[in-house]
Amino acid sequence: MSLDNLTSLSEKAAEHLAKHEGNLSLDALASLSDKGAEALAKHKGGLSLDGLISLSEKAAEALSKHKGDLSLNGLTSLSEKAAEALARHQGFVSLNGKVKKTFDKYKQSN
Repeated sequence: MSLDNLTSLSEKAAEHLAKHEGNLSLDALASLSDKGAEALAKHKGGLSLDGLISLSEKAAEALSKHKGDLSLNGLTSLSEKAAEALARHQGFVSLNGKVKKTFDKYKQSN
């Protein structure tokens, strides 16, 4: 399901979307709350959040539990702790640039 025109997401909406089976694209979201990340982490299937430019450590920890491919190609920065959390994700994680280098450092040690 592609909802790439959706620019904001409430926690309740995230909970409902997480129940969708199959791929979920929310590439217009520029931010995601920790609670929203916790809800979306329950989604089973590919999850694309390429509009996000940053991610809190709590949100990264939540998304690390997501079952399915995870796309975060819009991230321009990622703390070491957030990268370490995302590296525990069991599926494929798509990242770009220096964020990918930080992530790869932790992924290789897992």
